[in-house]
Amino acid sequence: MRTSDTRGGDLTVQPTVNGILISQKIKDYRRRHALSQEAFGALLGVSAQAVCKWERDLCYPDITFLPTLARLLECRIDDLFG
Repeated sequence: MRTSDTRGGDLTVQPTVNGILISQKIKDYRRRHALSQEAFGALLGVSAQAVCKWERDLCYPDITFLPTLARLLECRIDDLFG
Protein backbone atom coordinates (compact mmCIF):
# COMPACT_ATOMS: atom_id res chain seq x y z
CA MET A 1 0.00 0.00 0.00
CA ARG A 2 1.32 3.44 -0.88
CA THR A 3 0.40 6.87 0.35
CA SER A 4 1.92 10.30 -0.27
CA ASP A 5 3.75 12.49 2.16
CA THR A 6 3.24 16.25 2.40
CA ARG A 7 6.01 16.86 -0.14
CA GLY A 8 4.24 14.72 -2.74
CA GLY A 9 6.63 11.75 -2.44
CA ASP A 10 5.51 8.18 -1.93
CA LEU A 11 5.82 6.46 1.42
CA THR A 12 5.58 2.72 1.72
CA VAL A 13 3.31 1.64 4.54
CA GLN A 14 4.95 -1.24 6.40
CA PRO A 15 2.88 -4.43 6.31
CA THR A 16 1.96 -6.36 9.39
CA VAL A 17 3.57 -9.72 10.01
CA ASN A 18 1.05 -12.13 11.56
CA GLY A 19 -1.02 -9.08 12.49
CA ILE A 20 1.62 -7.62 14.83
CA LEU A 21 3.77 -4.62 14.07
CA ILE A 22 7.16 -3.86 15.55
CA SER A 23 5.91 -0.30 15.85
CA GLN A 24 3.07 -1.30 18.13
CA LYS A 25 5.38 -3.32 20.39
CA ILE A 26 7.70 -0.32 20.73
CA LYS A 27 4.85 2.07 21.43
CA ASP A 28 3.21 -0.27 23.96
CA TYR A 29 6.49 -0.82 25.84
CA ARG A 30 7.30 2.88 25.89
CA ARG A 31 3.88 3.85 27.21
CA ARG A 32 3.75 0.99 29.74
CA HIS A 33 7.07 2.19 31.18
CA ALA A 34 6.05 5.89 31.00
CA LEU A 35 8.98 6.75 28.73
CA SER A 36 8.97 9.64 26.30
CA GLN A 37 10.19 9.00 22.78
CA GLU A 38 13.31 10.93 23.76
CA ALA A 39 13.95 8.73 26.82
CA PHE A 40 13.34 5.51 24.86
CA GLY A 41 15.64 6.73 22.10
CA ALA A 42 18.34 7.49 24.68
CA LEU A 43 18.25 3.83 25.77
CA LEU A 44 19.16 2.89 22.20
CA GLY A 45 21.32 5.87 21.31
CA VAL A 46 18.91 7.25 18.72
CA SER A 47 16.86 10.42 18.45
CA ALA A 48 13.25 10.91 19.48
CA GLN A 49 12.56 11.50 15.78
CA ALA A 50 13.81 7.99 14.96
CA VAL A 51 11.52 6.47 17.60
CA CYS A 52 8.63 8.54 16.24
CA LYS A 53 9.25 7.20 12.72
CA TRP A 54 9.35 3.61 14.02
CA GLU A 55 6.08 4.08 15.89
CA ARG A 56 4.41 5.62 12.84
CA ASP A 57 5.58 2.78 10.57
CA LEU A 58 7.56 5.17 8.39
CA CYS A 59 10.60 2.92 8.78
CA TYR A 60 11.90 0.05 10.88
CA PRO A 61 14.77 0.10 13.36
CA ASP A 62 18.14 -0.90 11.92
CA ILE A 63 18.84 -4.61 12.26
CA THR A 64 21.69 -3.85 14.66
CA PHE A 65 19.13 -2.60 17.20
CA LEU A 66 17.12 -5.83 17.26
CA PRO A 67 19.02 -7.57 20.10
CA THR A 68 18.77 -4.47 22.31
CA LEU A 69 15.12 -3.92 21.40
CA ALA A 70 14.32 -7.55 22.22
CA ARG A 71 16.06 -7.20 25.59
CA LEU A 72 14.22 -3.95 26.40
CA LEU A 73 10.87 -5.32 25.24
CA GLU A 74 11.54 -8.56 27.15
CA CYS A 75 10.98 -10.78 24.15
CA ARG A 76 12.93 -12.76 21.58
CA ILE A 77 14.00 -11.17 18.32
CA ASP A 78 11.55 -13.50 16.54
CA ASP A 79 8.72 -12.01 18.59
CA LEU A 80 9.34 -8.59 17.06
CA PHE A 81 8.17 -10.02 13.75
CA GLY A 82 4.99 -11.70 14.80
